[in-house]
Amino acid sequence: MEYKITGDNLQVVTIEMTPGEKIYGEAGSMVYMTPNITMEARARGGLLKGIGRKFMGETFFLTEFFPAGGTGLAAFAGNAPGTIIPLAIDDGRQYLVQKDAFLCAEDAVDLSMAFQKRLGSIFFGGEGFILERLSGRGTAFVHACGDFIEMDLGQGERIKVDTGSVVGWEASVDYDIERVKGIKTMLFGGEGLFLTTLTGPGKVIIQSMTLHNLAMALYPFMPHGQQSSGRSGIVGTLLDETLGK
Repeated sequence: MEYKITGDNLQVVTIEMTPGEKIYGEAGSMVYMTPNITMEARARGGLLKGIGRKFMGETFFLTEFFPAGGTGLAAFAGNAPGTIIPLAIDDGRQYLVQKDAFLCAEDAVDLSMAFQKRLGSIFFGGEGFILERLSGRGTAFVHACGDFIEMDLGQGERIKVDTGSVVGWEASVDYDIERVKGIKTMLFGGEGLFLTTLTGPGKVIIQSMTLHNLAMALYPFMPHGQQSSGRSGIVGTLLDETLGK
């Protein structure tokens, strides 16, 4: 499998497959494909894994893509302005990513549901109770809003991150939250009450802007009132999802 990521903040990953290779992706993520690519929706892993994907913010069915009669191309993109990153998965390297970050992956990569281990992280960490675990062997692609900052933390090395800005981390990285110190800083610092603390060893991926922050930045410039129910397109979808409408 060969791939190429194009674009800046509206990225597309184009994957070249030879006969015998297979890619599966989130339903609706395919942008284009060559005529010799077969597309087939499947509930990979059966009923329970399909239900788990719904809890993760993904679709019950995933779509598989594979070529016939030679090499074929299929391209995938996220549903909001953002960045795509490839993750190399093997027996010694698994990743936990924020729910709905999964875009597509090689057939041998397993997508499953994972849970936060600490109550503080569940309620205040910004990532919620449910995460996505990527395991197996192969390349997976994740998508999130904004640009990505990648860091390789050494043993015991720590980094503090704005709550909700962590896209993913290796399973070897310890993820926790801590309260911002100082009443004045908590109330007027603009960073909220909690920060995410990541402790190595392992790789972490941070996003420059969250989907929530993007929607809230656009909200003052959008029409409101009864006419707002007719929102359409990416911006309308972002606002409706963020504001619960």
